[in-house]
Amino acid sequence: MKELNIGLIGYKFMGKAHSHAYKDVNIFFNIPVRPVMKVLCGRAEGPLRVAAERYGWAEYETDWRNLVKRKDIDIIDIATPPDIHKDIAIASAREGKSLFCEKPLAATLKDAYQMLEAVEKYGVRHAICFNYRKLPAIALAKKLIGEGRIGKIYHMRAVYLQDWLLDPEFPLAWRMVKKVAGSGAHGDLNAHLIDMARYLVGEFEEVIGMSETFIKERPLLKETGVLETGLKDKAKAAEKGKVTVDDATLFLARFKNGAIGSFEATRFAAGRKNGQRFEINGSRGSIVFNLERLNELEFYSTEDPTYAQGFRTIIATDPSHPYAANWWPAGHIIGYGESFVDMVADLLTSITKGKNPSPDFYDGINAQEVLVAVEDSIKSNRWTKVKVH
Repeated sequence: MKELNIGLIGYKFMGKAHSHAYKDVNIFFNIPVRPVMKVLCGRAEGPLRVAAERYGWAEYETDWRNLVKRKDIDIIDIATPPDIHKDIAIASAREGKSLFCEKPLAATLKDAYQMLEAVEKYGVRHAICFNYRKLPAIALAKKLIGEGRIGKIYHMRAVYLQDWLLDPEFPLAWRMVKKVAGSGAHGDLNAHLIDMARYLVGEFEEVIGMSETFIKERPLLKETGVLETGLKDKAKAAEKGKVTVDDATLFLARFKNGAIGSFEATRFAAGRKNGQRFEINGSRGSIVFNLERLNELEFYSTEDPTYAQGFRTIIATDPSHPYAANWWPAGHIIGYGESFVDMVADLLTSITKGKNPSPDFYDGINAQEVLVAVEDSIKSNRWTKVKVH
């Protein structure tokens, strides 16, 4: 079996998710390649060493520049904050490495385009981790829409709701610093909704939005001044720092195919931990998805007899459903982490066959064009056209 050596940069939340995928992909997928978990990279040697041993990586490295130059690495996986995506991606592409990058593609649209230029210039394979596309229920929604089962699409309404910033004493994490994250709830959460809309409905035509930062300042940490999400028990200084991103962003959209949509992302929705939900309405039916019930897809068809019409809940675990045959017997559900396994299976298979994985940097650019168009519309208080690459 062919082997591909992986170098993963980032070992916290996304690093753990990606490690899980590489570790388990050959258990569940009969693919012609085996990923070798060669090197895990991060800045802090102590916790990095622990993570490398715990996750199953053969080696660890504290400088990504050394990692990307290694001749024995085939794929560079970027699971860092967005502000350094560009530098890592360009250096890796120059060394001929295939690339797998977390979303959003970069902290700025300019950086994202430079990343795309690099992979095109050096002819390397590239993918972005919009992992929710790979859930069986979402892939089934794509199949039903493609077969015309809901007809001409009229509406999409989508929300991504979290509540982890409700406490005004939660310290200033990197996700609340624009120069590092690029944007707040918008780039982190709306990016997923935008990709889902592009995948299932079509390209955006124009948008208009609004946003708010509810807590303008937050405590700095004594140690570093910034904090990784979830570590709110760390010691804090009396000094506060300015929050430079949005806490919530909402926008309306028109699609090129005539459909309309509404989108909302917030980190201030009390009780919602990871509440991604969308509904798509068409001339012949509707589809509803709720990430917190990710094995289910609700489907309504106007073509059912009147006496039998109503939303049906499809448990997307049957072998006939996309990806599901690789997992457990029908009715045995999967979870969040399995979306990354599905993503990595497609990634490795495509690279082995000399094809570009999907979604790729072009999808990342087009999603980021929508993100920026929404930001521009907020500044101008008017509808803004979306550029499609």
